[in-house]
Amino acid sequence: MKDIPSKLNPSIEIMDCTLRDGEQTNGVSFLPHEKLMIARLLLRDVNVDRLEVASARVSEGEKDAVSKICAFAKREGYLDRIEVLGFVDHHQSIDWIRECGGQVINLLAKGSLKHCTQQLHKTPQQHIDDILEELDYAEKMGMRVNLYLEDWSSGMKDSPDYVYQMMEGLKGTQIERFLLPDTLGIMNPLQCMDYVQKMLSYYPDKHFDFHAHNDYDLAVSNTLAAVMCGCKGVHVTVNGLGERCGNAPLASVQAILHDQLHVKTNIDESQLNMISRVVEDHSGIILAANQPIVGENVFTQVAGVHADGDSKDNLYCNELKPERFGRKRAYALGKNSGKANIEKNLEELGMDLTPEQTRKVAQRVTELGDRKEFVTQDDLPFIVADVLKHDTLEDRVKLLSYMVSTSYGLKPIASIKISINGQVYTADATGDGQYDAFVKALRKIYKDNLNRTFPRLANYTVTIPPGGHTDALVQTVITWHEQTGRIIRTHGLDADQTEAAIKATFKMLNIVEAEN
Repeated sequence: MKDIPSKLNPSIEIMDCTLRDGEQTNGVSFLPHEKLMIARLLLRDVNVDRLEVASARVSEGEKDAVSKICAFAKREGYLDRIEVLGFVDHHQSIDWIRECGGQVINLLAKGSLKHCTQQLHKTPQQHIDDILEELDYAEKMGMRVNLYLEDWSSGMKDSPDYVYQMMEGLKGTQIERFLLPDTLGIMNPLQCMDYVQKMLSYYPDKHFDFHAHNDYDLAVSNTLAAVMCGCKGVHVTVNGLGERCGNAPLASVQAILHDQLHVKTNIDESQLNMISRVVEDHSGIILAANQPIVGENVFTQVAGVHADGDSKDNLYCNELKPERFGRKRAYALGKNSGKANIEKNLEELGMDLTPEQTRKVAQRVTELGDRKEFVTQDDLPFIVADVLKHDTLEDRVKLLSYMVSTSYGLKPIASIKISINGQVYTADATGDGQYDAFVKALRKIYKDNLNRTFPRLANYTVTIPPGGHTDALVQTVITWHEQTGRIIRTHGLDADQTEAAIKATFKMLNIVEAEN
């Protein structure tokens, strides 16, 4: 094991498969313009080395997407980095890719005897002959070829002689890269190291890529093992999208290669959070809050002792600093927060309290946490005002009265009466729902009476607090975007969903008003 680091390549190629393998996630289907946008971001901003964008001959929509991507890539000088999965199908895939403007085919061959004999009903030599025929045609058409050995991990486990027979039959061809997939996600890192080392010991002059699947939650570990043993390239997807349990996530693989193996990649780490959010939005697959690097909570300290340690020479920080990935550290507010978390949040808000005042605020936050209420940084000024009973943070925007109604066949109606800095305003509006009507009435007041822009509602989430029941209080968390680009997140808690949303809205308005 000690000699493994010497086999490391100084730089590693990253091939992103989000638009091909990632789209095989159940329920995910990207439209052509979405594929083009994601491809552009991955190439221009994230700077992946290669991009596998589709499988050949899937549909006319896929052909349109690949054509658009290839046209863009040709204009920008990226075309040699665009790859398409193709099949041993009497040249049909090669022709399809050429018609789209592509230049590189990732040819899918069988990497296990079982797949060759039971799926293709071919002998190994017949399969090799078919591949050679495709390679000859690709060369005549000016196409570059990489070769997938599908189910390679099973092949090395159950039929290694078949794998070596395939390599012997193809090693003298123009294949640029041999792609080694753990198609069923069956390997552990020790097996991966053993199999990769064998491939490289027999064929040291070949370029091998490793393609991991995550069925045993070992995709990242296996990718690490493959690179340690000499693989020159690895395959990833944004957010780990992929069939069944998915593939190795781009962000995690990049962090491990950089921090654990100290190898060079061309990835711009500051763009990883951005591409994660874009793919999350367009795939509809919500990212787990604890997903390493890109999850919402991964740079949030909850325990007060950790916040205290961060103030004392970053005792609870590692190399995964949030700024490196275009993010910032946060300190959660709840029953585990402690005084240090409160101080960190107050510092960021620019609020200076005495130690005794801070203690009282921390006590109130803990009480709210015990009641399972969700406390955000934007709630903190109101908690401070309530605890300290002073006027500096008194509500300047107040709800005096409101009425919302809904009837079958008619749009909901809202009538509201509010005061802003002591001035009373009224408005009526209809909307697609009770809360929508309420907000439209508010917008009318801000536009017609105040000539001011109302923050844009970006996200609206309704949940039952953890441990609650169907008849329990509902918690509404609303995210707002101001024109300045600032994001405000507020919450309300009430037995009625609309009332909870209204509370969250007025918290936001008072935050904004306090700064005017």
